[in-house]
Amino acid sequence: MSESATIMTAPRITKVTVNIGVGEGGSRLQNAESVLSLLTGGTPIRTLGRIQNRDLKVRKGAPIGCKVTIRDKASINKFLTDAFWVRENAIPSWNFDQQGNLSFGISDYTEFPDQKYDPDIGIYGMDINIVLERPGHRVSRRRRRSRKVAYSHRVKKEESIAWFAENYKLKIQEE
Repeated sequence: MSESATIMTAPRITKVTVNIGVGEGGSRLQNAESVLSLLTGGTPIRTLGRIQNRDLKVRKGAPIGCKVTIRDKASINKFLTDAFWVRENAIPSWNFDQQGNLSFGISDYTEFPDQKYDPDIGIYGMDINIVLERPGHRVSRRRRRSRKVAYSHRVKKEESIAWFAENYKLKIQEE
């Protein structure tokens, strides 16, 4: 196999999205934003409610959470190393979807290394989503001449599990 063929078939992390859902605006949302900027080093973006739910007191267009998207390789590597350490380097196999993406949650941000509990902020959990793709997947997202990605070029669940086990030394727990 040629060198270019192996480069184009090796999966890589495209982005990591860290999300904290608060359910309301105000000081709790500002505290969640400070937690995200502290952990990731990025600037959080507020997420807005898409539907109105009177039981949960959510209005359409009202801020209900915040998220940060990390695309820099060094930042991704440092954040994921810490996040997997919090999970004791063990992830269940059902956290992987059929497209090879990984999603998991962390219940308390103070479990990260060098983080201490601050009573002014409180305790916040977060959801972490990792997108794993092969080079060339951009053709499905570009504006001009977008195309479908061939099934053989997509990352499958088994490949993703093997990639994370090899690169991050994760123990994948079977269902």
